[in-house]
Amino acid sequence: MGGPEIRAFLSHLAVSERVTSSTQNQPLNAIVFFCRKVVNKDPGDFGDFPRARPSKRLPVVLSRREVQELLSNMDGVEGLLARLTYGTGMRVIEALRLRVQDLSFDRNEIVVRGGKGNKDRRVPFPASLRDDLRQHLERRRTVYEENRAGCMHEVELPGALARKYPQAPFEWKWQFVLAAQDYSVDPRSGARRRHHLHEIRIHRAVRRAAAEAGITVRATPHTLRHCFATQLLEAGQDFRTVQELLGHSDVSTTMVYTHVLNKGPLSGSSARSTHSERAASAHHRVSFQKHPAVSCLPAAWNVVVALSLAQTACRWHNAL
Repeated sequence: MGGPEIRAFLSHLAVSERVTSSTQNQPLNAIVFFCRKVVNKDPGDFGDFPRARPSKRLPVVLSRREVQELLSNMDGVEGLLARLTYGTGMRVIEALRLRVQDLSFDRNEIVVRGGKGNKDRRVPFPASLRDDLRQHLERRRTVYEENRAGCMHEVELPGALARKYPQAPFEWKWQFVLAAQDYSVDPRSGARRRHHLHEIRIHRAVRRAAAEAGITVRATPHTLRHCFATQLLEAGQDFRTVQELLGHSDVSTTMVYTHVLNKGPLSGSSARSTHSERAASAHHRVSFQKHPAVSCLPAAWNVVVALSLAQTACRWHNAL
């Protein structure tokens, strides 16, 4: 297999199969990795193959009624994870990787460790989930103590922390908040321990709850993150604050939510708006203050945003 065969295969995906750009990039990266890292062979020049056109999709956002109906059809640990994702805007994998020490009940914040881009950030602690999370941690502590009695309480640590702190994998503060029910074998070390929940469980639970609620749009766990961001912007939060909460590196990524707000080209209907519609919109903004994310946004976030803007200005000044 050389450059012509690789070019023909990638061209077939784009022209005949009409796949998306991300679908075409997956086999492209896999072939290059296989040639360079596995068989130590230069794949040759095949860079002139036709590429699939990148598509720009709007994020799927549910209404508040649909979100409430979706969450009402979810219970157990999957329901807790869904409400946590909706109340904090975390990615699903970020919520699954939460450790006990990442939850700060006193400071009303949750620390997201090693998010996208291996960056840490803080998100507000939803006040509506404090009691549920306390009760969940009490049940987890009971299971942890039972596992500890049987010497099966070890947990995986990120990176090389296990070598640096040999006793840390056995401590309570490093345990996963959303731990799996059964043990699993680490394919790298062969150790048998309790990992966090598998991501497929929350995907199946959301899909099932959406079908029971009669939601016709394609709802996924990531949809709750889109709802979090959109509803914060609708409530008047600035883009920089939402960017910090979502962990976006560039504010342009956050700007995509302007397309799902009522501030685009379809919003120029003020001449047709009635008094009842304006009153309903005002009530809509006031009622949103009960959102778990808005109700717990501390005033300190304004300071964080101001410092971030100041640091950015200093970097630009130094670059000039």
